Amino acid sequence: MKIRSITYFMNVGWPLKEEKIQEAGIFLSTARSAFENAGYEVQTTRIASVSFTNLLGADAIGLAPRFAQKLSNSIAANGIDFASLGPALPEVPESYEMIPDAIAASKNVFFSGIIATAHDGIFLPALRACAEVIIRNATISPDGFANLRFAAIANVLPGGPFFPSAYHDADQPTFALAIEAADLAVEAFSQAKTVEEGRKALINELENHARKLVYAAEPLKFRFSVKFGGIDFSLAPFPTTRTSLGHAVEEMGVPKVGLHGSLAAACILTDAIDRADFPRAGFSGLMMPVLEDSTLAKRADEKALTVKDLLLYSAVCGSGLDTVPLPGDVNVGQVSALLLDIAGLALRLHKPLTGRLIPVPGKNVGDPTAFNFDYFTNSRIMALEAEPLTKLFAGNETFSLHSRK
Repeated sequence: MKIRSITYFMNVGWPLKEEKIQEAGIFLSTARSAFENAGYEVQTTRIASVSFTNLLGADAIGLAPRFAQKLSNSIAANGIDFASLGPALPEVPESYEMIPDAIAASKNVFFSGIIATAHDGIFLPALRACAEVIIRNATISPDGFANLRFAAIANVLPGGPFFPSAYHDADQPTFALAIEAADLAVEAFSQAKTVEEGRKALINELENHARKLVYAAEPLKFRFSVKFGGIDFSLAPFPTTRTSLGHAVEEMGVPKVGLHGSLAAACILTDAIDRADFPRAGFSGLMMPVLEDSTLAKRADEKALTVKDLLLYSAVCGSGLDTVPLPGDVNVGQVSALLLDIAGLALRLHKPLTGRLIPVPGKNVGDPTAFNFDYFTNSRIMALEAEPLTKLFAGNETFSLHSRK
């Protein structure tokens, strides 16, 4: 198990509050040492800000690319790996339009775009705006890689430490931990003789690690007067077999992820996370990012795992569709249709879901991907069985959905 990120939530301000970013850098450097001394590898340190839309305001939203560029330089100067400038907001439609240029102007700044909230419902114009961002992002580089730094978000609250959906909504800083813990599930179920034994082993491991992490976090809270926002134990994978969530599913008895039985396995894993006692942040469920998980990537390559399967598992797991490689010729209408399904699931089931989709220019269904990134493994382009929405869904309506009780 590793710490994927120590995420520090703050208001970076506009103009940038350079002294506050320096303080964040000092905190994150100290926190990294504290958790490393507790026995954990820390992969990255990050800051997540109040939404750039709120900081700039509608009248100055055109400054978003400059904002991202200055923040990118500032965090690099202070030893911080990545930053999130939060979501584009439906009440400022132009905020979505600025994101591709802001991503192109920066190297390490992430964004998101709201498509649905529990309070207001599903925003059809925002769905299309996020789809347009995804299509435009795909052209920033030949491999479509810029979409790593963008996600459409539905019913996602502030305070979750995983990017791209992380954002803050206050002036006072907090911090939270994003955990790479798929290996805990692999170990628990590969050594178990029964489902119950595996579930208990996973719960015990989550709780044991949580106690150690909280113990290491406590001095930081008091030394820096920063609230600890909790732990996101979303069983995030890394592209090796022993750190593959897909491999954990197959250790439970599913011959291949994507075949029937996979949904039940996802239910059992998320049930274990729900039963574990730890201070929660963010999704605290399963993450099934195709390009970050060697087994998921292999099953997508074999066409055993489809986009519809991933959407089905989103109904019982933690984060939605993540790093899904799509054909380069997908259009705004097709992507909008998929995002509408994500939004509907998020509101009806009252759970946070995201869509981080990666159309690859020049690639067709079945073509191999060729990414060169430490956190990615390669797979094949997946089919998106969608057509542009028409009639009522082609309108500009915002409509609510009551969550199922």
